[in-house]
Amino acid sequence: MNFLSLFAFWFALTIPAVVLLYLLKKKRRLHLVSSTLLWERFLNESQANSPFQKLRRSFLLLLQILLLMLAVLALARPYLADARLGGSLQVVVVDTSASMKSIDVEPSRFEAARELALGLVDGMRDTDQMVVLTAGARTTVAQSPTSEKATLRRAIGNLEATDAPTRLLEGIELAGTLVKDRPDSEVHLISDGAVSALSDLENIPVNLVFHRVGSAGNNVGLTNMDIRPNPEDPSTRAVFSSIVNYSTNHHRLAAELWLDGLMIESRTVEVEGGQTRSLVFLARQEKDGVFRMVLGVDDDLAVDNRAEVVSLVPEPARVLLYTPGNAFLEKALRATDAVDLSVTGDAAAPAEDADIVVLDGIVPLEWPGGNVMGIDVVHTNWFSSWERVDAPPIMDWKSSHPILRFVTFDEVLIAESWLVSPPWWGESVVDSSLFPLIIAGDQKGNRRIWIAFDTLESTWPYRISFPVFMANAMDWLHPGSARGQSLNVRTGEPVRVGYPAGGEEVRVRRPGGREDVLAIDESAVSFLYGTTEDQGIYTVGSGADQVRFSANLLDAEESDTMPRSTITLGEGETGIQVEATDTLRADLEMWRWIAALALMVLMYEWWYYHRRTS
Repeated sequence: MNFLSLFAFWFALTIPAVVLLYLLKKKRRLHLVSSTLLWERFLNESQANSPFQKLRRSFLLLLQILLLMLAVLALARPYLADARLGGSLQVVVVDTSASMKSIDVEPSRFEAARELALGLVDGMRDTDQMVVLTAGARTTVAQSPTSEKATLRRAIGNLEATDAPTRLLEGIELAGTLVKDRPDSEVHLISDGAVSALSDLENIPVNLVFHRVGSAGNNVGLTNMDIRPNPEDPSTRAVFSSIVNYSTNHHRLAAELWLDGLMIESRTVEVEGGQTRSLVFLARQEKDGVFRMVLGVDDDLAVDNRAEVVSLVPEPARVLLYTPGNAFLEKALRATDAVDLSVTGDAAAPAEDADIVVLDGIVPLEWPGGNVMGIDVVHTNWFSSWERVDAPPIMDWKSSHPILRFVTFDEVLIAESWLVSPPWWGESVVDSSLFPLIIAGDQKGNRRIWIAFDTLESTWPYRISFPVFMANAMDWLHPGSARGQSLNVRTGEPVRVGYPAGGEEVRVRRPGGREDVLAIDESAVSFLYGTTEDQGIYTVGSGADQVRFSANLLDAEESDTMPRSTITLGEGETGIQVEATDTLRADLEMWRWIAALALMVLMYEWWYYHRRTS
């Protein structure tokens, strides 16, 4: 047996005081009576000359001493420890992602998770140690290993939920390294389980206990918001958004679009359970501003009911096309309103004034320094080797990539193509059976698109997808468009921002009003800011040099707030499922039973006293 409050034993000093009361001689008044027959005992006691009398056997005294002993024992909070060996390490991973702000449990899932973590602290033995980790957009160590329960409670009390998606994989991986080679240790994950399968954990031996929080998944959320130029009117912007109802209930809501504090349009939207609704708004925009989408809906999670996007109005891009002659390509590029096109067939023509360079089978004598789209060119430093392949079939393409928006390659045939391996900076967005046909990526701050075949040696120019692709490509390669996209990130992701002119420090004001002060690196023109866990608009600098960027959740997995009963570690035959538990293992405190026994002794003492004196 162990005790949580050893200082309570000081109250045992009250026991001698009770005994002393029984030793003291009672002071009595003298009264004249007609007979002493009934007062003989009183006369015998009054004959004592000293203030103390001999301690006689008294059942009441024994009951009162027993009562005090039980009270002191209850105050000392004795407990029986479980069968765990002393010195074990417990790693508590608390999910601090946006879904933990759901209010399906009172007052929120995160507060329920905090109470669970505090319960684990209460269940620690004196020789145990605990580590507290937070798993949001990134994993942090909230408290290093310690046995001090007050320190652990303080660390848990300081935890805050964020507006960012969860990355439980990193948190469990870090916990796994902490408990490595310690079989008596445990990892406690406190989460709603709103995460995909943790397939990369299959080879990490983690003794994981999953504590689920949450009871329902009544949520409607914005999962996408994008701003694009309106092809029919360059002075207006098209605002694309997706609304998903993750509950089984029908929801009738108001979708509002705002621009710089002014409402542009409000629509009533009906969304059935499990349904996705796509909305397109058209809004005139004459200067840089912030579009805000707001959903008026009563659900469990508020953070995904709004999104804000910084929208810049770019100037037309200066595009230089190197080509021996390609009327289809030239016409497709000229059809893009945000393009000021120049055409040349001279490989020696300079490209220093161009924002975008398109190489159609021609490699210039001096390689351009800006954003480049290469078509049927391989004699560059992009590839180490290449060879020709006849009639490669198009097998797959990534329609989620911006340059492939509304683009399909059905019935597109290619006469011949270059076979290369993707460079380190690029990803394949259109694939043949064994090699890429179109590659897109970012090379040291410059965007690249590479097409492996001559478009004139294919049926692609005869398909509607060809001019759509070129419009998407010019928009993606446009430096102004790229800058606008870089100013809109997901919560928890870093953003690169240019330093404002003048001064020795830069101030970043967060959506909640707090400010971060950063020193300016004179050797750099920009800095990487990563504290974007709060959703909303961030402001860098002030006045004319002020720069704004946004951080939004827009995460389908995070908006699906239905709590999971299991989480999966690994995949295939080696994968395991961890069931959620509602039980906290803790030491058994006995003070309640002792206090109840003391109350019974007190009632018996009261009864016995009145029975004796009646």
